[in-house]
Amino acid sequence: MAVTVRVPTTLRTLTAGASEVAVDGATLAEVLESLESSHPGFRDKILDESGDLRRFVNVFVSDDDVRFLDGLGTTVDDGATVSIVPAVAGGST
Repeated sequence: MAVTVRVPTTLRTLTAGASEVAVDGATLAEVLESLESSHPGFRDKILDESGDLRRFVNVFVSDDDVRFLDGLGTTVDDGATVSIVPAVAGGST
């Protein structure tokens, strides 16, 4: 299944500057494995040592946060868009 992955600016060094890449996968885990295969280095940036999504990385499948779905087991339909969004922290001064 062809899926578009939107890559944040901070990770575009792994995709030679591309803001979007096409990969295959029926679940988020498969999409991320395909992404790692074609653009090495994503696994370390997105997944922690236990293989779960890092706390500071948000992933959306068709605008739905996977943390409220099935996490890495979330189904990704053909033609869907997966967005990787680093968490932004801040405060008031």
